[in-house]
Amino acid sequence: GFPVFAWKGESEDDFWWCIDRCVNVEGWQPNMILDDGGDLTHWIYKKYPNMFKKIKGIVEESVTGVHRLYQLSKAGKLCVPAMNVNDSVTKQKFDNLYCCRESILDGLKRTTDMMFGGKQVVVCGYGEVGKGCCAALKAMGSIVYVTEIDPICALQACMDGFRLVKLNEVIRQVDIVITCTGNKNVVTREHLDRMKNSCIVCNMGHSNTEIDVASLRTPELTWERVRSQVDHVIWPDGKRIVLLAEGRLLNLSCSTVPTFVLSITATTQALALIELYNAPEGRYKQDVYLLPKKMDEYVASLHLPTFDAHLTELTDEQAKYLGLNKNGPFKPNYYRC
Repeated sequence: GFPVFAWKGESEDDFWWCIDRCVNVEGWQPNMILDDGGDLTHWIYKKYPNMFKKIKGIVEESVTGVHRLYQLSKAGKLCVPAMNVNDSVTKQKFDNLYCCRESILDGLKRTTDMMFGGKQVVVCGYGEVGKGCCAALKAMGSIVYVTEIDPICALQACMDGFRLVKLNEVIRQVDIVITCTGNKNVVTREHLDRMKNSCIVCNMGHSNTEIDVASLRTPELTWERVRSQVDHVIWPDGKRIVLLAEGRLLNLSCSTVPTFVLSITATTQALALIELYNAPEGRYKQDVYLLPKKMDEYVASLHLPTFDAHLTELTDEQAKYLGLNKNGPFKPNYYRC
C-alpha cells in the first residue's frame, strides 16, 4: 500500500521528479525524513522549506548526506534534529565494508566478464567502501593501488599492504579505476584522456559526481552502448574506455545487495526514526547526532541468530570491574571499529 516513485534507468529530470512526488502531494505532509545521499533533504530545503515546521527529524545513512547535514549545522541552517546513521558501526561495517567487498566483484563480473588476477586497479578513497573494494580485489589476485587525502586512512592502506599513490602516477597503466570518495570530479577529463585502451571506469561512491562523465559528452567522442549499463567511449585515435553505469553507483546499478545487509541497515534506520520521533522535547536540538550505541548493539544482537551465534554474558563481578551495565552499552558512542 505504499506509493513508489522510482524505476531503473531514470534520467536526471526523472530523478528529481520522483523526489518531488514523494513530498509534494495534496493533503499529505511528511513528519520525518529518511534520506540516503541528502537529495530529499536538499529538495525540501530548496522547494518546500515551510514543511520543516511539521518535520520532527532527519535520518541520513550515507557519507555524502551526512556531510551535507554537518554543513547545514555549521552554517546554522539545520531546522530540525538529524541522526547520522552512516557512522553507526552496523552501517559502516556491514553496508559499507562487508557488502561492498562482495558487490564490487559481482558488479564488475556481471558487466565485463573479466578475470581479476594480475589486473592493475586503482581505488580512489580508503574509507569503509574503499577498504571493502581493495580487500576483495587483492584476494582475487589484483594489484591494487590506493589514492587518499586523509593521512590516517592512507596509513591504514599502507599497513594493509596497498601502494599509496597519486592518481596521475598510475593512470596510464591501470586496467580498472574505481572511485569510493563521496566527492566530485575525482576522475577528470584529463585523467580519462590519459587512460590506456579498454580501461574500465566505475564508481562505488556517491551519485554520478565522482567521474566527470559530462566532459565525455562532446562531439569528438563516440558513445557505443555495448550492453545494459556498459558504454564504450571512443576517442578519435580509436582508444576506448569502458564506462560502467554512466558513472553512477556500480553496486546499485549492476549488482545486487544481499537481503541480510539490507535488513541490518533498515533496522538501524527504523530505530533512528523511532528515537527521533518519540524523543521528549529538548532531548535533541537542531544538530547532527550519532545513533545511541545501545541501539547499534541492539541491531547487531537481532541479527546474531542468523549465524546460530551465542553471546557471552558478563558476571556481576566482571561488569563492576569494567564499569559497565551487564546489558550494555559495551562501547562508547564514538566507537566505530
